[in-house]
Amino acid sequence: MKIALVAFLLAALSARINALAPQSHTKKNVVADLQKASLGAFAAATIAATSLQGPPAEASFVESPSQVILAEKVVRQGLYQEYEVEVTDQVYDDARSTFKSAKETKQKKGKYTALLAVLIVGSFIIPMAQYFWYVRDDDSTEKFFGQKAPEPVEPPKKKGWF
Repeated sequence: MKIALVAFLLAALSARINALAPQSHTKKNVVADLQKASLGAFAAATIAATSLQGPPAEASFVESPSQVILAEKVVRQGLYQEYEVEVTDQVYDDARSTFKSAKETKQKKGKYTALLAVLIVGSFIIPMAQYFWYVRDDDSTEKFFGQKAPEPVEPPKKKGWF
């Protein structure tokens, strides 16, 4: 009963909050204020009435022995609506360990080490060989480094204090 009284008082006060706000000098609409106050009181009374009621009655199920459940349906909340999802047993994920044993891994370690070494060395040697193949007939380096450097010219002296 106390909850209903508090809800009713809050609704009645919320209708009068506009009275505390700054008002313009326009004509007041008394009918609209009365409608807002009555709707607020009605909402408070509705909330109070539902809070005084007990918990909702639980649904009863009749189980039949011939009923077979294939999947459980669960209601999930989506972005725009609620939807039902069938939760079935997990089929695709297998948690068994399928790694090779330590002994088998140790036996084949040399083969994979050699393969990795060939790939790493090849990734450095092949591009360098390709570069030298392309520039083998190019003599621009000899022309550039074969030139004599010109003699430096001494700048003319400035006339003045220094």
